[in-house]
Amino acid sequence: MLHLKLAQLRGEVTIAKKETSEFYSDLEISDKFKSYVIEKTNKLRKDALNLKQELVKLKTFVEEMPKQFAQYFNRAGTIFQHQTAAFESRSGNITALADEVAQLKNSLKEITERHALEKKRRQELHNTLMELRGNIRVHGRIRPLMEFDVENEDITSLGKPGSRSEVVVHYVDDENICVRTNKHNKVFEYERVYNSTEKQEAIFDEVQPMLTSLLDGYNVSIMAYGQTGSGKTHTMLGSHRNDDYNPSHDPHPDEGVIPRATRELFRLIEEKPVGTHSLEVSVVEVYNNDIKDLLSRDPNAKHDVVTGGDGQLSIPTVTSKPVDNVDSVMTLVQLGLKTRKESATLVHEHSSRSHLIVTLTVTTKAPSFFAKSFAAEPEGNTSISKKGVVGNLQTTNQQPVVRTKLQLVDLAGSECVGMSGVKGAALREASNINKSLSALADVLGALAEHRTHVPYRNSRLTHFLQDSIGGDAKLLILLCVSPAQRYITESLQCLGFGQRARQVQRGPTKRRLPSSAEKVAPENTQSRPNSATR
Repeated sequence: MLHLKLAQLRGEVTIAKKETSEFYSDLEISDKFKSYVIEKTNKLRKDALNLKQELVKLKTFVEEMPKQFAQYFNRAGTIFQHQTAAFESRSGNITALADEVAQLKNSLKEITERHALEKKRRQELHNTLMELRGNIRVHGRIRPLMEFDVENEDITSLGKPGSRSEVVVHYVDDENICVRTNKHNKVFEYERVYNSTEKQEAIFDEVQPMLTSLLDGYNVSIMAYGQTGSGKTHTMLGSHRNDDYNPSHDPHPDEGVIPRATRELFRLIEEKPVGTHSLEVSVVEVYNNDIKDLLSRDPNAKHDVVTGGDGQLSIPTVTSKPVDNVDSVMTLVQLGLKTRKESATLVHEHSSRSHLIVTLTVTTKAPSFFAKSFAAEPEGNTSISKKGVVGNLQTTNQQPVVRTKLQLVDLAGSECVGMSGVKGAALREASNINKSLSALADVLGALAEHRTHVPYRNSRLTHFLQDSIGGDAKLLILLCVSPAQRYITESLQCLGFGQRARQVQRGPTKRRLPSSAEKVAPENTQSRPNSATR
């Protein structure tokens, strides 16, 4: 019994110890919590004390705020008054400055308008002086860089300094071109210069006034000169991207001088009395120093230049087709272009191998106009005597007519044989092209130096264009140059050619007047057969 009692007591002691251990754990937790609470309470008391102090400060600030606000308000009012006074003072100055700026703008506008007017007058006087002297008008056009200018170099080098396609021909202003060479810069002055960004329309704007002279009785000739690939055919006809050269009824932005001149000519004729003007077109090429009719059934037949009784040169065997609208003219031109000689060279994919000459002949019937004009024409400026014409006007029932010519010339490009890489037949073509262009330069040189003998007959080209070059036509030469370094020699030669052409003084341009050979019956004026069509 004692052992059992002892075991029971031991169990109770163990339980008591366990309970005591749990009690101590709970007590320890309670102490920790009490310490935490005390700590938090102290912190809260401290925070409350800080808040109380802040509240006191805030209360003091709020009490002081109206006074400070009043001070700030008064100070702002004072500043505002000063700024208002300053603004009013400056406003008067700004108004005065604005008035002065407006006056300066008006003065600048007036000066700009006067400058433009004076420039236009100066250009008109210059053109008049050139006409009186018989000078050849020369315009220069710089084409943009093209991919084929890189030659054998990488396309990424296009236009970069030190490359073969580096730009060395620069547009200075609308009258000057500068060529940068290794030694020095050369500046060339012309009547008009077009930069590489100017469109076809800008070129024709300068050509357009010459067409009025055509209907006033003057022959007009426009020719494009330059090396192969410099943009002559593009200037005269249009873009090669359109194989038909835009022979459409509606104008096209890429149209060249020939289609634009045709449109303008028909527009001018529409303003004249009905039936007083008729138009014929012929298309020929000078290939290997032979004149070939591109509208003939036999384009390989050769033709000769004949001097008429009035001293005028003509090719009677060349086909002249009557036309009455732009479409018919460009259709015939396109027909001739299909026969024109072209071939690809290392310089240009569509290199023209012949000189193309499109001639638009205007026949005008207006007796009273020509009688008055003839009576007013000064002595020595006519191709026939007044007495003979006036007498014929009085004694014949036939209607006098006057025929004027518009010659549009797309010269073949001069080329360096070594650069173009031509061989065989193409080499012979290049040789004849260079010879004919050299003959043209010789003719201009002889005219500029007033030599007694001018070698027109050294080439079929110069013989054919003798009337135009020699002073019987208002002549405009469009120089086309490439800007790249690889063509600098050809560009300098082309620009030098233009300088020599400007020095030619041919005397006043002769006005075409009716002669006995040009009097035709009214019923025969619409259908004039020639030996080629017969």
